[in-house]
Amino acid sequence: MKLTINGEPREVAARTLLGLLEELGLEPKSIVVERNATILDRNLYQEILLSEGDVLELVRIVGGG
Repeated sequence: MKLTINGEPREVAARTLLGLLEELGLEPKSIVVERNATILDRNLYQEILLSEGDVLELVRIVGGG
């Protein structure tokens, strides 16, 4: 499936958002995802189906002090 992730075209095998994050080696608890200009609920990542052409912005939450 072809997606745009953080401005870069990507071909991925995943069909769900959780599957995509796992495919990319990212920890879902530390990632905020915007799909097609809508911020997604982290609790629903395993239920959210991706569609051809989706535009995703993935932002990693970094703590510090």
